[in-house]
Amino acid sequence: MSDETVAPADMTFGEALAELEQIVRALETGQLELEDSLARYERGVALLTACQKKLSEAKQKVTALIGELEGADMEEADGS
Repeated sequence: MSDETVAPADMTFGEALAELEQIVRALETGQLELEDSLARYERGVALLTACQKKLSEAKQKVTALIGELEGADMEEADGS
């Protein structure tokens, strides 16, 4: 990890997911020192939380858009 680590909340979903995948691969090797493993695990948890939040926000947007479309369809059906 670099000294100029970007906050997970400031990353795109793709960036956060890519870094999380790198962390998982590094942890799976079993070659890291305990302290480095813990630091990377902590970073991974923060990245996972950010990814989950971004997915939840995207789901809410899609749900809202579907609601708008369904509302427009109902108005068209009522207006015909």
